[in-house]
Order: sequence, then structure tokens, then C-alpha cells
Amino acid sequence: MNNEQLEKLTNIFRVLFNSPDLVLRDELVATDVPGWDSLNHLNLMVAIEKEFGVRFSSGEVAKMQNIADLKTVLREKLN
Repeated sequence: MNNEQLEKLTNIFRVLFNSPDLVLRDELVATDVPGWDSLNHLNLMVAIEKEFGVRFSSGEVAKMQNIADLKTVLREKLN
């Protein structure tokens, strides 16, 4: 994932979770981010799909346990 893509992804998280200083560390998980519940997880996936022009399967979403997993799946979609 290049810097521009990472910046786009980071901005999605910052806006959705109203956290302008949020840093996407690879080990970051939902419980680390206030407001990252099941509804906002769906909103997050939709926002990422729209921004990057990709679609995630339910199986891919289920495999995403942390930011590193999300970046891996997104990278595969973009290549």
C-alpha cells in the first residue's frame, strides 16, 4: 500500500470515528477505537469500498482482525 492510499485510508478512519489524531498502526483493533462498533464497522467497510472502488466479500471482512489484515486485503484488491 503506497503513502497516498494509506493517507486515504487514515482519513476515512479519522472522519468516521471523529478522531483527527488517529494513527493506523498494524496491530490496531476495533476495541482500541472508541465508537468502532458493529454498525460503524459496516459504515467503515462501505466508506473504504467507495473511496477505493473495491468490494469486500463477507469472508474477506471476517478475516480482518486488525489494520494489518485490512491493509493486506485492500492491497490485494488494488493490485
